[in-house]
Amino acid sequence: MAEVDVGESGEHKALEDTQLTGIDVLNATAVEPAMDHVVEMETAVAVEAAGQAEAAQAEMDADDYQNLLEDYSHLAPPARNEVMEGKVLTISATHVFIDVGYKSDGAAPIAHFLDTGGRITVKPGDLVEVLVENAHSPEGYVLLSHERAARLKIWDELEEAMAKQATLSGRVLARVKGGMSVDIGVPAFMPGSQLDSRPVRNADQFVGQDVPVKIVKLNRKRGSAVVSRRLAVQEETVARKTVTLEQLHEGSVVTGSVKNLTEYGAFVDLGGIDGLLHVTDISWGRVTHPSEVLHAGDEITVQVLKYDSTKERVSLGMKQLTTDPWEGTPDRYVTGAKVVGRVVSVTDYGAFVELEPGVEGLIHISEMTWSRRMKHPSKVVKPGDTVETVVLEVHVKDRRISLGLKQLEANPWTTVEQRYSVGSVVEGRVRNMTEFGAFIEIEEGIDGLVHISDLSWTKRVKHPSEILRKGSIVQAVILSIDAATKRLSLGIKQLQPDAWETWFQTHHVNDTVRGRVLRLTGFGAFVELAEGVEGLCHFSEVAGWTGKKAEAPPLRVDEELDFKVVKMNEAERKIGLSLKALAEDAEKSRLDEYRKRAAAATSGFEGALPRRSS
Repeated sequence: MAEVDVGESGEHKALEDTQLTGIDVLNATAVEPAMDHVVEMETAVAVEAAGQAEAAQAEMDADDYQNLLEDYSHLAPPARNEVMEGKVLTISATHVFIDVGYKSDGAAPIAHFLDTGGRITVKPGDLVEVLVENAHSPEGYVLLSHERAARLKIWDELEEAMAKQATLSGRVLARVKGGMSVDIGVPAFMPGSQLDSRPVRNADQFVGQDVPVKIVKLNRKRGSAVVSRRLAVQEETVARKTVTLEQLHEGSVVTGSVKNLTEYGAFVDLGGIDGLLHVTDISWGRVTHPSEVLHAGDEITVQVLKYDSTKERVSLGMKQLTTDPWEGTPDRYVTGAKVVGRVVSVTDYGAFVELEPGVEGLIHISEMTWSRRMKHPSKVVKPGDTVETVVLEVHVKDRRISLGLKQLEANPWTTVEQRYSVGSVVEGRVRNMTEFGAFIEIEEGIDGLVHISDLSWTKRVKHPSEILRKGSIVQAVILSIDAATKRLSLGIKQLQPDAWETWFQTHHVNDTVRGRVLRLTGFGAFVELAEGVEGLCHFSEVAGWTGKKAEAPPLRVDEELDFKVVKMNEAERKIGLSLKALAEDAEKSRLDEYRKRAAAATSGFEGALPRRSS
């Protein structure tokens, strides 16, 4: 630049000399201002050139200084609380020595690198993050803290997770007042309401488990954090539910996890949405309770039977994934064929027999024995028994097979008319009593009914227990036999003569009989004439009695009186009695007697008088 400046000055000087030699003094005076301008321009160029040279030199000096600083930067002491990355050099019994790029090595307590089992977690050559606690320790080492560096890093990560609403994994440490203590790198509190979207009966089940959580509140200064498992689970559920709903339709086959069991079925988590697997759709066979087949947590494959997208209700089935065993049952179980099965359950009305997996038949209590005295099917079979039965009916549409046990033996009713005859006397045990009569078993499978009207000729029986006792042995007369309807009519009173028949044979109208007043009614009095034989004395047949309620009856219960028989109807077993007629007969008899006596007295008096002479 200096040489260029000098050359230019020489040219300008030559030009100036040439111009001055060709003009006069006046002209020289006019040229001076122009020359001054040229000089100024030359001076400016020279200054600019000098400045550029100085700037270039300053730039070179700055680069050299920066390079020098970089070459010796490792000798500068690290700042306090600065987080750095260092390389593990050696490990002693108490410290881990780390190269952090300073002229002195760093040292961190070995306790910062031990796991819960007391084992060292680093080795020479590993890169670790540390925080500078003191760059000028008396021992000459830079005092480092791996624990504080990790804690600072964790807080940074937690703040970032909270800002992004990210889901973290935390370990539930213990149950505390109002919630749970959770480790997310730092101790955090999870309120009980944030444990799940539904009330949790046993919160202790989460202790020791790793659970997804979201940070609700964070305070680095106080070292406190509040987390929520409920928010994390809800977010996960919504995400899974969205995917599931896209794939869900009737007839689709899906995989789910058994969530919980009830008496009527199992709830299956399909992925954010629950479906109900009814107990009747678990298996083609008999399932009394879902726990017999399923357990909470089981992964199962099911078919979607119904799906209501508006209410988000899903009905599931397991048995629909297998062949229906009822197909072809009429060919396998022909009416009248003998089959063998296992008793799976016994009820009050019969026993269910499994003929094959998924196919059951019912032995009704009436088909177990020819006897009618069967109290309960458990007297004949019990669950687990292997029994041979006869197929009675097959209803594929209703999924019903009727079976019989008694059909394996001869029906005693088919020969009952050959073994018994009407009028013969039989003996049997009183098995059962009802309001209308008593059932008497005269042999195994043959019961006869003694109607309440056939218990006694004389007593008014209201219930068979007034005469018979359950379990007692009694005799009876066969009144009728109907083998087709399996009915046998018996009578007990027929063993004794009919009191009514005897009474009618020995008494006639107008006879005077002795009787005891049994009961009074609004129309008369019933009078016992013999055991079981009653007559009615109407109030019109009692002198002075009109039958009005306000009027005291002239008769008293248990009073014994003589009555006159005024009516007799053997067919209807009715006897009419009269006190009035008896009184009238007595009055007539007295009058007749008086007349007889009067007549006798008159004839005697006439005999005592003297006869007149003619």
